[in-house]
Amino acid sequence: MITPASLAAALAAVRARRPLVHNLTSAVVANFTANALLALGAAPAMVESPDEVAAFAASADALVVNLGTLTPGRAAVMRMAVAAASTAGRPWAVDPVGAGAIASRTEFAQELCRLRPTAIRGNASEILGLAGEAGGGRGVDTGASSDAAIVAARRLADATGAVVAVTGQVDYVTDGAGVVALRNGHAMMTSVTGMGCAATAIVGACLAVSGDAMEGVAHALAITGVAGEMAARVARGPGSLMVEYLDALAALDCERLRVEVRGGGTG
Repeated sequence: MITPASLAAALAAVRARRPLVHNLTSAVVANFTANALLALGAAPAMVESPDEVAAFAASADALVVNLGTLTPGRAAVMRMAVAAASTAGRPWAVDPVGAGAIASRTEFAQELCRLRPTAIRGNASEILGLAGEAGGGRGVDTGASSDAAIVAARRLADATGAVVAVTGQVDYVTDGAGVVALRNGHAMMTSVTGMGCAATAIVGACLAVSGDAMEGVAHALAITGVAGEMAARVARGPGSLMVEYLDALAALDCERLRVEVRGGGTG
């Protein structure tokens, strides 16, 4: 159950501990992702050199693996980072960008999921694709609603041991048994590239300071959704939304979270 008190504690922990989140992310969104983590109060790193990635992944507080601009070289680096983070006992999250749309990408995402990530966050088509179902995705865009992927998400959580988040108009978070539904966010967020990628990075930050992966993922998505709503109120369009979103992350406080988070129940 997500409560105002638990959200306040999560936000305070991120700002007090300033977790170092190692991101192997899309070149398209690296800058935005790093700035989102900084605005929230975490510390980003984008180390990708094969000579450094294993040592860095082992020493960071969390690892986030994003498949956005996947190449064979980047896939090899991701394997190295995941192995190092796992050995060191660090939490790590997978963002399976485009899974379900391209066979080779889906297969690599499924390979990573077999390595027991702490969390998986994707849109409905990506989660359906990972679970071996047709999701109707086109590129990075989903062709299904988040509601349609709840059963697949629960099955994927059971199979991988990960907490699985399906994001969309309603965000669902499951460990295979319970499901948390969060109804924050704004439609304008879908007009800005990298919002989902930033959400996964924030998942990494919250996992780093949480003793419970289910709570950590749900807290991260609640924070993301509330900041998106705050930004949309004052943004003039997608361009200004990016700036306002970063400002909203920095301005978040316990009172805003208490008033604005919708959902949080389990089932």
